Amino acid sequence: MRHNSYIGERIEAIRATLPTGVTLIAVSKYHPAEAIEAAYSAGQRDFGESKAQDLVAKQQQLPKDINWHFIGHLQSNKIKYIAPFVHLIHSIDSLRLLQEVNKQGAKVNRRIPCLLQIHIAQEETKFGFLPAECMAMLEEGIWRELENVEIRGVMCMASNTDNEQQIENEFAAVKRLFDEMKERFFADNDNFSIISAGMSDDHQIAIKHGSTHIRIGSSIFVE
Repeated sequence: MRHNSYIGERIEAIRATLPTGVTLIAVSKYHPAEAIEAAYSAGQRDFGESKAQDLVAKQQQLPKDINWHFIGHLQSNKIKYIAPFVHLIHSIDSLRLLQEVNKQGAKVNRRIPCLLQIHIAQEETKFGFLPAECMAMLEEGIWRELENVEIRGVMCMASNTDNEQQIENEFAAVKRLFDEMKERFFADNDNFSIISAGMSDDHQIAIKHGSTHIRIGSSIFVE
């Protein structure tokens, strides 16, 4: 494709702005294998997909050292397809879903890393736990019995708005929630360390509020 030569340059330009310790996830959904290969050639190894069937298809045809992140709304009946290889599931929005990931993880003898998706935005269309719901789920403690999942942190999407103060407030609220979770439930778990927040338009604000993983698509792949 015509714009593939720009992809490597864009990745390098974004990387140059990132503090040490922040992982760039190139959101490759909607983009063909050739575009991903162009990013891979520039050293990019973390890619995000939002549909299980696309993730499986791309995983089969692209280099095996890619870290595949599932970032979309996850349906229970699709978990089995990605369980053998997914690097990190960002979008756990219920205990039931976490239990199903655990079940599929046991079948393939893997402990699958997951993030709890926090609903912080004002749009009702976004998925995720409300902060109080998430804390109640952790408090209940059933998750501690799930041996084939590992909760590694949280994911969120800010409101789709031009109001930077609102975006800032939302990311700050997620950071406070993460800190409280860490203190109360994961104090002895060094792997609970991920805040997946920030996309093409707002990732600098997210990084300011502790984001460790940013999900960027259009700034890399769209001409």
